[in-house]
Amino acid sequence: MSRSLDAHGRLQQLESIIGAPAEHLGLTELLTETLRRLREAMAVDTATVLRYQANGRQLVATAAAGIEEEVHQGVRVPVGSGFAGRVALERAPVILDHVDETTVVNSLLWERGLRAMLGVPMVAGSELVGVLHVGSVTPRRFDETEVATLQLLADRLAMAVQVEALEENRTATMALQHSLLPSSLPEVPGLSFGTRYVPGAETGLGGDWYDLFSLPGDRLGVVMGDVSGHGLDAAVIMGRLRSALRAYALDCESPAEVLTKLDRKANHFEHGAMATVAYGIIGPGREALTLSLAGHLPPVFARPGEPGRLVDAPPDPPIGLTIGEPERRTTVVELPQEGVLVFYTDGLVERRDRPVDVGMRKLAETVRAGDPERVCAQVMAKMIGNRAAQDDVALLALRRWSVPAGG
Repeated sequence: MSRSLDAHGRLQQLESIIGAPAEHLGLTELLTETLRRLREAMAVDTATVLRYQANGRQLVATAAAGIEEEVHQGVRVPVGSGFAGRVALERAPVILDHVDETTVVNSLLWERGLRAMLGVPMVAGSELVGVLHVGSVTPRRFDETEVATLQLLADRLAMAVQVEALEENRTATMALQHSLLPSSLPEVPGLSFGTRYVPGAETGLGGDWYDLFSLPGDRLGVVMGDVSGHGLDAAVIMGRLRSALRAYALDCESPAEVLTKLDRKANHFEHGAMATVAYGIIGPGREALTLSLAGHLPPVFARPGEPGRLVDAPPDPPIGLTIGEPERRTTVVELPQEGVLVFYTDGLVERRDRPVDVGMRKLAETVRAGDPERVCAQVMAKMIGNRAAQDDVALLALRRWSVPAGG
């Protein structure tokens, strides 16, 4: 590469490396092809992209040219360790004129015979995306022009990786969320149900969920939960909490005991996670629901011919935020014939221009006893209307109806 390239020349060289967009290529293939062109343009022997994984604070080899075994062998470099780790930690270019176990942690680099290396950070906005580095098997001094060109390329690639990562996250979150929500509502004599789930217009899919499941003794478990945060991480935690709650529900008679066990599990295995959960059990007679709230908003209850009201149930601490094991309480909610009970997450009642308590009162005024699907439709029309919800919304309505004698 010419040592006297000006800014315009660097941009031209950059365009020749990136080449024309190839819509048919996936991200890995696009990176690999770009690295192949980079080797030719800079007359280097190796080029590698390592993506940053925040959950393990490490870099993982994703694409390479001239040293493909880095990818094949799943090379991982902790941030702060060795050459690539130093680039990531300092978020600044690093040049090596000596490559061995004292300067790099990846033995493949010195085994390849590299004598000089240049690495630059891949950053999108304020987020570290990865590291791009090149190497030469002959002694070489990388100059400022080469550093600037490689950094420009890293910036371009960082944006491509970030866009792909966001799409991967959204797709995986959607698939996970849809797989965990009940695909169909159970058929339970004496009860009928209606549900809604809508992702937030600003936050996207998150950790809201509802659940209905049968329990021994002809009982029914009813759950409404909300994991703090959004995206794939919140959905994954939601999935683990949902599965754990189901398991505890099989062994515990009391909703409060189930939530106590769930809280212990979250504090031990889900450090930093927080969720609000409402869990209730409806007995075989369908006459009442025994409810426990872990920081969750109280459901709304409506008798036939009467306005809805918020259930008077004590809100115990959320899941994952408690120290020790607080005493969790239960409330018995009577379910008269044709009575309706509505569970929801805070995305339904909270908006920037409407405090949550105002939204809860509005919801209570909206709920009237009736067909659960119609109740859900009326609630969504009144509470959401034609303005997209900022946060995701989960809604579950259940109604008790009389079972004909012998039916």
